[in-house]
Amino acid sequence: MTHPHAIGGLPPETQPQLYLDGVSRAFDGFKAINNLSLVIERGELRAVIGPNGAGKTTMMDIITGKTRPDEGQVLWEQTVDLTKLDEADTARLGIGRKFQKPTVFESHTVEDNLALALKADRSPWAMLFRRAGAAEAARIDELLGTIRLGDARKRLAGDLSHGQKQWLEIGMLLAQDPQLLLVDEPAAGMTDAETMMTADLLKSIAGERSVLVVEHDMDFVRALDCKVTVLHQGSVLAEGRLDAVSEMPEVIEVYLGR
Repeated sequence: MTHPHAIGGLPPETQPQLYLDGVSRAFDGFKAINNLSLVIERGELRAVIGPNGAGKTTMMDIITGKTRPDEGQVLWEQTVDLTKLDEADTARLGIGRKFQKPTVFESHTVEDNLALALKADRSPWAMLFRRAGAAEAARIDELLGTIRLGDARKRLAGDLSHGQKQWLEIGMLLAQDPQLLLVDEPAAGMTDAETMMTADLLKSIAGERSVLVVEHDMDFVRALDCKVTVLHQGSVLAEGRLDAVSEMPEVIEVYLGR
């Protein structure tokens, strides 16, 4: 029997996690997003590239409920209409967003930052005055391993390098157990070594959850070794492996050749 909300008549187990179809959004007559269609599968790692003004930020704003599209369909898990939700709603659904500039509690230790994130649905400041339970401590250990900051657990977040702060913020988002992580230009301002470690980190996160990365750094995108979507003037110009799309004349013309 066909699922009532199935896309194209496919059974729900083969349905994508995130589905954008014919999405448009104009600001003062300028179409920031223009008939955009995008499909993200469960557990997928996807990179989105494109020149400034291609619509990358507006796309993330629409997915997270910050901006409503003028037209088109935005579905989560085939049944939830994201165009009816706000940012708090989408966060509760399991959509986490990491902005370009890291926002961590700089006067607290790395592990306290993670503890605060684990209990973000309660009073975070109260959490500093109670000892972590065994399950919470184990989860913090797991997160520290994932984000490569086990040796820095007692350091103040404000003393971390730029790259380490980015990893800590990714860990704080993971503490909320998102099903989809939207990451905006994580490699910006990083050293070469940090950039490659960040690519490894995001690759290790994908699979259990989906990760969509918006990025300009082509070395970083190549290191992600995943499907790439090229945006141009608010719609998808090309999609595929980086080596394939980077050889397309239309992609070279609008982006990679500049």
